Amino acid sequence: MRLWPYFFRQALININNNRVVHFIGLGTMVVSLLIFGTFLLVFVNINTWIEGWGHSLTMSVYLQDGIKEKNREKIASHIRSLPAAEIKRFISKEEALKDLKSVLGSEAGLLKDLSKNPLPASFEVIFKYVTDLRSDPQIIKKELESIDGVEEVQYSEEWLKRFEGLMNMIKLVGFIIGGLLFIGILFIVINTIKLTIYSRKEEIEILKLVGATDWFVKTPFLLEGVIQGMLSGILAILTLFSVYLFLCTKKMHFLGLGVLEFIFIPHDYTLSIFLISIALGLGGSFIALRRFFEV
Repeated sequence: MRLWPYFFRQALININNNRVVHFIGLGTMVVSLLIFGTFLLVFVNINTWIEGWGHSLTMSVYLQDGIKEKNREKIASHIRSLPAAEIKRFISKEEALKDLKSVLGSEAGLLKDLSKNPLPASFEVIFKYVTDLRSDPQIIKKELESIDGVEEVQYSEEWLKRFEGLMNMIKLVGFIIGGLLFIGILFIVINTIKLTIYSRKEEIEILKLVGATDWFVKTPFLLEGVIQGMLSGILAILTLFSVYLFLCTKKMHFLGLGVLEFIFIPHDYTLSIFLISIALGLGGSFIALRRFFEV
């Protein structure tokens, strides 16, 4: 145990003597871990959004132009009678046009030449606890479309299926890219430690001649890899958290399903990134040392 301060001090000396190489290696490791962390952040948030939408089903019930108030109330009454159904709001033609102009922003001027409002009035309906529905959403859709005065019904499940496919694709791409990045990080650590070993080759040979054990010589180099891994993990996590804080300041709408709220990756994922970075640093150092010592 008394040797650990010496090992740690020697590792820091090695890093300082080869600081340019270590700085380049550290920067590359941080970028690689940040790319992997970004995939995790995207995957976690998409998964959360899908799960959130999966517990409720949103339907837009579009009404025919010129529908009478009596018919509209009849449609609203029918919707309320459906299991777990709740009318979130009624959107008039004027409100629909106003919402569209808001979405278009600076391009809203394109609508000024319209002779009449082409958008239909609609009910925005939420079915809570989709798993408790006694009817298939497609059946409910057809039932509502059969009511006099209803033009069309659209519901979010059609998009959720696409999201699930997107999530699976992101998961696959994340695993592939993550694997390639980890191999790249190992290669970086191996070459960084090799350069450090070459710069101290004569000193290592002298230590061996005076009876130093292999592990006495190896340990500072292994600690180099651990320190490089720790620093890259911490910097990558802090950078990823900064990206997350930036996204939290932006209100993002997607497909009319409301404001998307971002969450940071869970603590166990954060810890995994940190531990993986240390393991890669240690593993890369160990592989590099095998070229010069008998294990």
